[in-house]
Amino acid sequence: MKYFVYLVKCSDNSLYCGYTTDLDQRINEHNNSNKGAKYTKYRRPVKLVYSEKFNTLSEALKREYQIKNLTRDKKEQLIKTTSLQKK
Repeated sequence: MKYFVYLVKCSDNSLYCGYTTDLDQRINEHNNSNKGAKYTKYRRPVKLVYSEKFNTLSEALKREYQIKNLTRDKKEQLIKTTSLQKK
């Protein structure tokens, strides 16, 4: 099983970090169901802006913790740097 840590940008321009085993399904839940996080429920729609894949839940949870503790500027830098690498 693979685990993903992700960042979404909400409609109010805030960022939300989470983890999942199914990235597409989780983004859909954030946007269209009550299974999405309470934080994103009132900030729809959300857009996936960053993700990382891990082999273990432990690795994913550690990385989620690291990202959640970054400043807004550092999160934006992470998103920007990754976007540049994918082009």
